[in-house]
Amino acid sequence: MRRGKLLVANRGEIAVRLFRAAREMGLQTVAVYSDADRESPHVSAADEAFRLGPAPARQSYLDSDRLLEVARRCGATLLAPGYGFLAENAAFARACGSAGVTFVGPPPEAIEAMGSKTRARARMVAAGVPVVPGMERAASLDDLRAFASAQGYPLLLKASAGGGGKGMRVVRSEGELAGAFERASSEAASFFGDAAVYAEKLVEGARHIEVQVVFDGRSHGIAVGERECSIQRRHQKVVEECPSPVVDRRLRAAIEEAALAAARAVGYVSCGTVEFLLAPEAQFFFLEMNTRLQVEHTVTEEVYGVDLAREMISIAQGEALSLTALAPRGHAIECRIYAEDAARNFAPSPGRISSLSLPLGPGVRHDLGVEAGTVVPIDYDPMLGKLIVWAPSRAIAIARLSRALSEYDISGIETSLPFFRWLVRQKEFQEAALDTGWLDRRLAAGLTLPAGDGEERDAVVAAAVLALQEERKFAAPPPGGFSRWKADARARGLR
Repeated sequence: MRRGKLLVANRGEIAVRLFRAAREMGLQTVAVYSDADRESPHVSAADEAFRLGPAPARQSYLDSDRLLEVARRCGATLLAPGYGFLAENAAFARACGSAGVTFVGPPPEAIEAMGSKTRARARMVAAGVPVVPGMERAASLDDLRAFASAQGYPLLLKASAGGGGKGMRVVRSEGELAGAFERASSEAASFFGDAAVYAEKLVEGARHIEVQVVFDGRSHGIAVGERECSIQRRHQKVVEECPSPVVDRRLRAAIEEAALAAARAVGYVSCGTVEFLLAPEAQFFFLEMNTRLQVEHTVTEEVYGVDLAREMISIAQGEALSLTALAPRGHAIECRIYAEDAARNFAPSPGRISSLSLPLGPGVRHDLGVEAGTVVPIDYDPMLGKLIVWAPSRAIAIARLSRALSEYDISGIETSLPFFRWLVRQKEFQEAALDTGWLDRRLAAGLTLPAGDGEERDAVVAAAVLALQEERKFAAPPPGGFSRWKADARARGLR
């Protein structure tokens, strides 16, 4: 076991998640925080904590010079970016190396190669990875018109430097093209500092399937199964599960092979995710690669019995890949818990959490960045944490999720919990009859959230009974859930 000190250049649940892994490895831990996060749980979860600056991210979590100054002051040997903020910033990864701090993530060259969607497409074509018909470079409006004339509508406009659903617009006719181009370019410039967009042929009725890959510095790599991420709102994931209910062994082998080829094509090292569109006729196409740990890494950990955060840190320290041939066991589902009011079009709901009651029991895990008393700021992504359930089968996992959601309570702010209670009752979700546009279509038709009446309680009780009956069919008990972790009582420096 190598010793060292890990600074996590992030906040919330991902910072706590990385601190847990680091402490198990014998590493000292360092948190950073903005003025808005001074009392946040991730601050007390580390051995040391340092102020970055005011609440706005550009003056705190996105201030690379300040982050590296903190790393120098505290003697950090490792810096993990988490996800969001500077996680996929090649210049920051390179600056860490120049400052003598090991970046816990892929080489800057790999981040750059996959950071431009058009350049990444060209590399995938060269590597033999199937891609959606599309443009190989950033486009002008005239270029888009020419592409549409050759390919036909509908099209999907995408930010060349983008991700996370930002800078994307569906175009179904010539009359929509100019307006969609203007909006996509503006959003791309706002979020990524690069207004360039390009177009792909829209694959109707597709599912979103992604593959977890892990590579060490010795060119050893492994694919750790696939995740189903088709439940999306405005191109952003809401619920993820592992394995995909529609991927069989043959398709899994093919899509894993393509994911490994994609990662090798850019000299990838660390944990990463290769994302694909799966068409109704079982054809799959490269979508993009996220050069970091994903929010939904948890469901892969539960099904494959691995610790991806620990593996990523170990690889950054120069260790060899410890994962060997793996097989899925059971089924896991993750819900992203947001400070949002679904009844008001998912409007943000900042404020103080007055009380927090978490569901427990077998196969229930929480990755949280809040606790009772936490003030949820308006300045950052509103995700509070994730609820993850594991069970021997998908049917039992859904029943367990329904039960867990019925026990989950957060007071003081509005959250997405009522939305998830609605979601688990939908026939399409229960039968996995989904595609990436399903949720938006349902929301457009109107959303009636559960009111907590007798019908809902009966449904929860029925789900719990089903889970108990089904679980008895399996000899192997499910793994225990992750209990919430608190920092120990010893003094921690706040500077």
